[in-house]
Amino acid sequence: MAALGWLTPRRRSATARSVLAGEASAEAARKSAQAEAPPHTAPPQDAAVPETAPLDLASAAGGAGRPVRPAEPAEVPEDSPEPEFPVPGDDLAAAFFDLDNTVMQGAAIFHFGRGLYKREFFRRRELARFAWQQAWFRLAGVEDPEHMQDARDSALSIVKGHKVSELMSIGEEIYDEYMAERIWPGTRALAQAHLDAGQKVWLVTAAPVETATIIARRLGLTGALGTVAESVDGIYTGRLVGEPLHGPAKAEAVRALAAAEDLDLERCAAYSDSHNDIPMLSLVGHPYAINPDTKLRKHARANDWRLRDYRTGRKAVKVGVPAAAGVGALAGGAAAAIALHRRRK
Repeated sequence: MAALGWLTPRRRSATARSVLAGEASAEAARKSAQAEAPPHTAPPQDAAVPETAPLDLASAAGGAGRPVRPAEPAEVPEDSPEPEFPVPGDDLAAAFFDLDNTVMQGAAIFHFGRGLYKREFFRRRELARFAWQQAWFRLAGVEDPEHMQDARDSALSIVKGHKVSELMSIGEEIYDEYMAERIWPGTRALAQAHLDAGQKVWLVTAAPVETATIIARRLGLTGALGTVAESVDGIYTGRLVGEPLHGPAKAEAVRALAAAEDLDLERCAAYSDSHNDIPMLSLVGHPYAINPDTKLRKHARANDWRLRDYRTGRKAVKVGVPAAAGVGALAGGAAAAIALHRRRK
């Protein structure tokens, strides 16, 4: 029955370990953000998404040459107006973005594994297991906790005894090699809308907090909440602090960070593709389902949450996006659809 686990919704409540994981992640996220440049400065040049100018769709889709016309927006029912959002200058609000299949195609930990294999951190047999898990992730379209846990256990055994600084340096290289081209332009535009409104934007992911922090920095975001691997004197021990930041643990991390940052969760937004993140999405006043799996799509419709799907470039029946992200989000959806179409040829 374990193989069918992804077909069955998991309604797990928070445990002492998930609370510990959330609090540790929030503390690590704040320390990393404070060590970086001030969060409201302009993002790096390679992370900027213009609010009014169109995106370079040919480049974003992996093509070279002629420009691509953005997809025409689908009609939104007249009885469903979208108020201005995010609200400029609202310093009690922030945005929380899941990473895997929300901000980036595929799972960050699998791409990280590919990079480590290239650097001979482990053998071909282990790479084959990473490849199988990534293939399952793409085909099933959901995060299967059994596979995700196996991947994290593998990663912990691989990095045990290595320096945190070494893995951070390698992570920068792996981002350029395997992750940068897999960022969904549409979701990136949504994050930029929150930044443009003066709000902080955090990634929230089960990936290692160091990897997540690198991705957040490269996208010009405030910081990241991620799984915290224990280290002593800068060396990984091969153990976690609490448990992986997944499901209820993500919600605990967001709750802890909001308390530390004096945020009003009712004014915050959260974005995810997975029903596993319903606890996190339910915390905030503005939940968004991005590239949703079947269970999240059903839950979002039942609760009148907003939907957006960049895998097809089409809007769902009930759709809304932050107003400031309009042009960029539509262009991003078109670029993602073109990129996927070309890869399937």
